[in-house]
Amino acid sequence: MFAHWRILVALGAFGAGVAALVEGRAIDHPPGVLVEAEPWQRLVERPAFPHGKYQLTPLAEFDVEARVLSVEKYRMDGGAAVSPIDFALGWGPMSDTAVLSHFRIRQGGRFFSIYPDEQALDLKTAMLNASNMHLIPANDLIEDRLQRVKPGNIVRLRGQLVSVVGPNNFTWTSSLTRTDTGNGACELFYVESLERR
Repeated sequence: MFAHWRILVALGAFGAGVAALVEGRAIDHPPGVLVEAEPWQRLVERPAFPHGKYQLTPLAEFDVEARVLSVEKYRMDGGAAVSPIDFALGWGPMSDTAVLSHFRIRQGGRFFSIYPDEQALDLKTAMLNASNMHLIPANDLIEDRLQRVKPGNIVRLRGQLVSVVGPNNFTWTSSLTRTDTGNGACELFYVESLERR
């Protein structure tokens, strides 16, 4: 009887593990550009609004449709309480499987890096068509939906680029240009709407 119980537990754990692997597996696409349009942005002047323990000041309306290149979740870093997840996103040539096959993509420490091989698209063009976005869910439902996104999904995200002020003199400000790189070049994106396919 005891051995039977152990076998059932082992089978259950194995099944859960397989389900988790399948759920987290990247979505494949055939070659071809999947998203033509660049992100849309319009500068705004609006008052700050509360978001938990933080104050968010809108800087621009923002609307992006893109292929998810990578997803990184955060629990422990200084920004995790306001932005628990980053998406590396690609559009134009960086939504094309044939182009992406010549890059290794990595996220970590709130940075996004791409490593080209000898046949890769030139790095400047690649970086103009991709970005790492620090996502601030507008509510629990949006957060739950963001957490379910995986590499390969095509997403449309709408909301606002913001600056953030929080406890202990915490500050964080979004980039407002696609041409910058390095520290401070990422979008800090308050996500109010999400579509996924």
